[in-house]
Amino acid sequence: MSTLEWIAALAGAVSVYLSARENIWSWPTAIVNVGLYTIVFRRAGLYSDMGLQVVYLLLSIYGWYQWLYGGAHRTQLTVSRAAARDWLIVTPIAIVFWITLARYTATLPGVALPSLDAGLTTISLVAQWMMTRKILENWVLWIVADVVYVPMYIYKGLPVTAALYAVFLGLAVIGLRSWWRSYRSAPVAEPSLA
Repeated sequence: MSTLEWIAALAGAVSVYLSARENIWSWPTAIVNVGLYTIVFRRAGLYSDMGLQVVYLLLSIYGWYQWLYGGAHRTQLTVSRAAARDWLIVTPIAIVFWITLARYTATLPGVALPSLDAGLTTISLVAQWMMTRKILENWVLWIVADVVYVPMYIYKGLPVTAALYAVFLGLAVIGLRSWWRSYRSAPVAEPSLA
């Protein structure tokens, strides 16, 4: 446990809480969170998670912009649902990415749980992309990932991060409920992930 891990965890909890509330400040706090967790995961040998933080940084910048201007006529984005064609596109891409990442990271020195880490990274990437577009199903993917992340981080000796992901799990449930209400109150056309 390090001070860095505590600060990263706090920034992450604030970011997810704000995301669940559809608050634009979730993105700047996410940027702080991912910057710090890049270092934490490097030290723990979780290279897929470390790389994921870099992608999260880019997606956080993109999400910040999309939430402000990604709606119709460059207005704020509203909550929508993923279409069946989106799942048909994203699922095979995610499977190939998972397998490729697991095989690559398995060759790195000090790697821990390469297949599991790569799988969770893949689910997280899809969920984060959906979040940047305010697609409701992102919360379902986060719930699935968090249920597995918690024991993995306990196993890797990252108790603060495990506790954070337990909090994330609760916040994901809150986010799903909140975004569902938002979606039901103002249904819009379904966007495409592609």
